[in-house]
Amino acid sequence: MEQRRVGSRTVSAIGLGAMPMSVREQNDEERALRTVARALELGVTLIDTADAYSPDEATFGHNEVLMAKALREYGAADDVLVATKGGHTRRGTDWELDGRPEYLREACIASLERLGVEQIGLYQHHRPDPAVPYEETMGGLRALLDEGLIAAAGISNADPAQIRSAHSILGDGLVAVQNQFSPKYRSSQPEIDVCAELGLAFLAWSPLGGMSDAGSLAGEFAEVAHKHDVSPQQVALAWELSLSDVVVPIPGASRPESVEDSVGAVDLKLDDEDLSRLSAS
Repeated sequence: MEQRRVGSRTVSAIGLGAMPMSVREQNDEERALRTVARALELGVTLIDTADAYSPDEATFGHNEVLMAKALREYGAADDVLVATKGGHTRRGTDWELDGRPEYLREACIASLERLGVEQIGLYQHHRPDPAVPYEETMGGLRALLDEGLIAAAGISNADPAQIRSAHSILGDGLVAVQNQFSPKYRSSQPEIDVCAELGLAFLAWSPLGGMSDAGSLAGEFAEVAHKHDVSPQQVALAWELSLSDVVVPIPGASRPESVEDSVGAVDLKLDDEDLSRLSAS
């Protein structure tokens, strides 16, 4: 598996987004465990989770508990980076925000317990809270680093100004930015550019967003996929990997077959004509 850098660590160029395994009213735990095991077998060493990935408030933390169980049952080595997030809350089934430093610390400690670790490898602030100054939230993240509760910090759903602000506060402790990016949703290109400038990993969430739309599948990505006899989803991930060495797509999956298809993108070699065509589409 091709490797890319997240701070001082190297991880697989394709990560595993664990959210789809936990956000339904009826989640298939046995299939989820097989999905994680298959990802690890294929060389995936980055798993992205969050405390808020659950069907509702009553099951808050579901995905972290599930990932901890999956890793424990597989007997995964220390080279797997589990990245979790805090700052989103749930009220019933609604998603809400709490960017206060004191809440972030409470959330981090709860995540440590659910994951069964003494230090979180990568802890990410989930989403800016308009009610709390961003610099104040970043100060809370800095405190988690200073206390040793987390080995590295990340931010999510941040714009270029917020990335620079976080970097000024967190310094080398900031290693990653996680924003939405896919063939259909390309608005985070400026954030990719800032990450490349600052030496930060860009974790692309929902990197296949929009690929199920008829228009996307009938367009340039589908035609390039036909040329290489692969899925349009593989083409999308291979294209994203080509954009910058800092990009690490983390496609969500809840089935082993989805993981197998996504990981295949690492070995897909798109030529210059393909890349030009896809970037212009």
